[in-house]
Amino acid sequence: MTTIAQDRGRVSGPDGMIAGDAPAPRLLEQMPEINAAAARSATAEQAVRLRAVPYAIEDGRLVVAMLDPMDFASADELSVCARKPVVRVGATTEVFEQLLRNAYGITAAQMAARLAGQDEPTDDMSGNLESVEAADLHRMAEQPSLINLVNLIILEAIRARASDIHVEPFEKSLSVKYRVDGELVARDSPPRHLQPAITSRIKIMAGMNIAERYAPQDGHITLRFEGRKIDIRVSTVPTIYGESVVMRILDKESIKLDLETLGMRAPDRDVMARWIDLPHGMILVTGPTGSGKTTTLYAALTKLYDPKLKIITIEDPVEYELGGVNQIPVNPKRGLSFAQGLRSILRQDPDVIMVGEIRDGETAEIAVRAALTGHLLFSTLHTNNALSAVGRLLDMGIEPFLLSSVLEGIMAQRLGRRLCQSCKTPTPLPEACKHRLAPAETAMFPGGMGFKGAGCDRCDGTGYRSRVGFYEVAPMSGDLRRAVAERGTTQTLMRVIGPSYVTMRRDGIIKAAQGFTTVDEVLQATQDAEEIPLA
Repeated sequence: MTTIAQDRGRVSGPDGMIAGDAPAPRLLEQMPEINAAAARSATAEQAVRLRAVPYAIEDGRLVVAMLDPMDFASADELSVCARKPVVRVGATTEVFEQLLRNAYGITAAQMAARLAGQDEPTDDMSGNLESVEAADLHRMAEQPSLINLVNLIILEAIRARASDIHVEPFEKSLSVKYRVDGELVARDSPPRHLQPAITSRIKIMAGMNIAERYAPQDGHITLRFEGRKIDIRVSTVPTIYGESVVMRILDKESIKLDLETLGMRAPDRDVMARWIDLPHGMILVTGPTGSGKTTTLYAALTKLYDPKLKIITIEDPVEYELGGVNQIPVNPKRGLSFAQGLRSILRQDPDVIMVGEIRDGETAEIAVRAALTGHLLFSTLHTNNALSAVGRLLDMGIEPFLLSSVLEGIMAQRLGRRLCQSCKTPTPLPEACKHRLAPAETAMFPGGMGFKGAGCDRCDGTGYRSRVGFYEVAPMSGDLRRAVAERGTTQTLMRVIGPSYVTMRRDGIIKAAQGFTTVDEVLQATQDAEEIPLA
């Protein structure tokens, strides 16, 4: 049997004789040329399973790129198959993925087809899903090839900067989609009959019950990727064709908890800085689900963090771990609601409190009382714009005089796709957009020129990379406090705040004129927010 002796500086050949001095494993950081004969030394399944791609033959030795160049067992297996001594070379994850694609055309769907014994994915179903027993599912899910397939799906999603992975079963197909920059992108899908095994593998990884296929479940996966920790929230729901799975990827390293990086303009950051320095009061961030409210609050907490301050949050769920901050996850099954948790927090002598969301009158009342009694409290609400938050809290039963005295500021926000700064180019505003812009908005675009993304390797040809926030910031003034105390409507508050108020739409138009996004993205993201006509 061939042995690998590179750890002693030499490689032995198939005959057991020393083949000569071998260099210590080096790191491959750029794409090399691929020798077809070398690539044929291993099958695609072997390359994925062993995390090793043969790419060259040098002096009769097979040169292999490996994610772990110290994996001697994998190198031994390749040496036996190729009947050549092996030279191990380390490879970064990015280079290794590209080598897989170039050498074997490997994607998650193609890997799945290979596992199924097919050349291409098929829509045919094999067997009755109802008859698959839990023990069979567990056995299928523990197959090394199936494990590699699921790992590859997750790996591709992380590399594509996806926020979610959707695995959706239909009658004759299994759909895999990634949500990238807020948009769902369909991927080549595995064969339909692998759906029970794929779902079961994900559930095993998330610590869920694979025998329960007819009730919703939630789970959690923690993994290491390129030296950083990534959390994945897993949710399954039963459908008529099997379980639909959604995996939310929470990669703290990819989220920059900095207000400027999130897209907040300097005037708004100055207002937020004043709010953060307040000794007490209530700060609200509003917007629909998925508009980035929690990320904004995390950025604020990161900015105000001081070891001298006791900061506690209660969230549903805790999305990112913040250093030095006590974070409490809501757990309704054990009686820990936002209201109950907030009561307990007040007995912990906090200086700063973050409530993930004010959902009911009880939570709202406790939050207002906390802000009145010397605490700086941050929270979120679901409203269409900033000033609508006042009416929402009044509807929950908060007394107007209490709200007017405790509320210090409200911010509303939306998210739009950010233009790729590597390939953006000036372009005339589309006529369809011009008709939807006020004259003052059109005047922000010199010569009627906006921007678009041409598409490049950095943005995968989409013209967009990451997202940018559109904000409206409403600090409380004396006139606004009086209007709130008098139960002023949203329209009344808008008249009080005046035409200088920068709405989300106007903030987005400013960013479109500066080349950070497009007018289409702004109009789509802010269409549900009430607008103050521009002069």
